[in-house]
Amino acid sequence: MNDAVLTRSEGRVLELTLNRPGAGNAFDDSLVEGLIAALDSIDGDACDTVVFRGNGKGFCGGLNLSGLADETDASLLWRFVRIELLLQKVASLPQDTVALAHRFAFGAGADLFMACNRRIAAPGTKFSFPGVRFGIVLGTRRLAHRLGPEAARRMLAATAPIPLETAQEVGMVQETVPDEDWPALVTAVATASSSLDARMARLVAERFNPGKDDMAALVRSATEPGLKDRIAAYAAAVAAARKGG
Repeated sequence: MNDAVLTRSEGRVLELTLNRPGAGNAFDDSLVEGLIAALDSIDGDACDTVVFRGNGKGFCGGLNLSGLADETDASLLWRFVRIELLLQKVASLPQDTVALAHRFAFGAGADLFMACNRRIAAPGTKFSFPGVRFGIVLGTRRLAHRLGPEAARRMLAATAPIPLETAQEVGMVQETVPDEDWPALVTAVATASSSLDARMARLVAERFNPGKDDMAALVRSATEPGLKDRIAAYAAAVAAARKGG
């Protein structure tokens, strides 16, 4: 396991912490691959619940663009494919999945949050799905499955970060719990019992798994020529807005 993902077990709960605090836990290759490896190594007979949280100032800032100048359309496509593979793994886990978000869950970070069954946010947390602004379709079927198509469309079309109150109204966030209370929450989850054994949990997960077509939709959107230029233009617009603000 690389140091981009911290793992901790408590009872039958596996806690995975995104550990790139200096970059707002934005997805670089090591973080994505670390999460995939952690999920692939789960012992279904010893784990009932997987908890995702972020170390530092926020949950996850989306895609790490610090090396954008060295990317190509092809390398960016590969990165998005690996992120979508991660999201599909989370959404199809037979274990219960819990997302604990604080301050921000943007881009692929919001998609990771929405891939989880139980979605909890600290007061003041904001969300954003900016991929549509540079032509990327990531996790849209899962979002529509969770919220319904009309609410999902409104969240995707939002031009400003989505406040917690709106996220609660549409069902993105199911519970609001201050982050200082999360250790007690995880302990409560760890001591709770489940009526599903490992086999039945897998069968139920297969029936409930949304978003199986999201990979195809992502690849179709990402293979439109000029992916790198679209992302660079978006990043420049965000930087200019921050500077102007």
